[in-house]
Amino acid sequence: MSLTTKQKHDLKKFIKELESYRGRHTEMVSVFIPQGYDIVKIIQHIQQEQGTAMNIKSASTRKNVTGALERMVQHLRLYSRTPEHGLAVFSGNIAPEGQQDFKVWSVEPPLPVQTRIYRCDKDFELGILRDMLEAKETYGLVVMDRRECTIAELRGKSINILSKHTSNVPGKFRAGGQSAARFGRIRENEAKAFYVRVGEYIKETFFDNLNLKGLIIGGPGPTKHELIEGDFITNELKKKIIAVKDITYTDEFGIHDLVDKSQDVLASEELAEEKKLVNQFFGYLVKKPGMVTYGEQQVLDVMRKGAVDKLLVSESLPDDKIEMFEAEAKKMGTNVTIISTESREGAQLKDFGGIAAILRYEMHT
Repeated sequence: MSLTTKQKHDLKKFIKELESYRGRHTEMVSVFIPQGYDIVKIIQHIQQEQGTAMNIKSASTRKNVTGALERMVQHLRLYSRTPEHGLAVFSGNIAPEGQQDFKVWSVEPPLPVQTRIYRCDKDFELGILRDMLEAKETYGLVVMDRRECTIAELRGKSINILSKHTSNVPGKFRAGGQSAARFGRIRENEAKAFYVRVGEYIKETFFDNLNLKGLIIGGPGPTKHELIEGDFITNELKKKIIAVKDITYTDEFGIHDLVDKSQDVLASEELAEEKKLVNQFFGYLVKKPGMVTYGEQQVLDVMRKGAVDKLLVSESLPDDKIEMFEAEAKKMGTNVTIISTESREGAQLKDFGGIAAILRYEMHT
């Protein structure tokens, strides 16, 4: 599962806020609760830690730790059960030395929490949340001809070669005494046997990969099409094929060439929904301008009238401005999409001031 631009934006903002706080001693408490874990057991564990904290020699550290734990227990009691993806909770004294201002933060992560963590340190444990910002989805990469196949994965910007395979297809020159027809049959049979093996390699590598977002297959000539169009790849994985590219090489160099030639596909997969919305906005702007508006004040005015169906906000805007528009949209039941600037369409929205709206009905000025 990949994060939307909005999920990334919200998580980055949450991490940035917590990074700004630091304790004088090991007094900032972080707790991660895995999905499906009994939240009552977590509360009981924290209460045990409260008892242990009473033995801390430093009076100020003892007050800060026990105070943070108490605020966390109070907060966790608001939950009847652990949220679907788990929960991350943080608590600490953020006041200057000698004063007390205990704060507690919690976030239901966009991806499942797999690890149970209790940590008391000078700063909050944010590594798991930072990891969620990294690309988790993978793309399967296959380059092949009748003689050779290389299988790899693309995770974020990183290419990992997973396996290399060679066939038993003989070269184009037949041994003495062999007829051309017999030699041709041998080559065809060995080629089909190789396709079967390649299909199995692809299945073994990618079938159970829950993070697989798509398959890209390349190679010289018709071989790649013979592999796809025959019954060599499972129907489930065939549905995952998002591009087929002509590639000269079938080794590691060919894998890198495949990625280079698939940048358009990869970008469109990542930003497809956002691009669709921006294109819808520009389409209306040309053909039916009464269905859209743009500019901060213009959008606010129509949104407060309840006329905005979809609000498009560029990630290039300052955080406080994005928050203001999100708050206004929430009041009116308006759908908000934060648009990445990584696509051509996203750059166009930024040039339009970063705020645009698709309306619920046509308005005439």
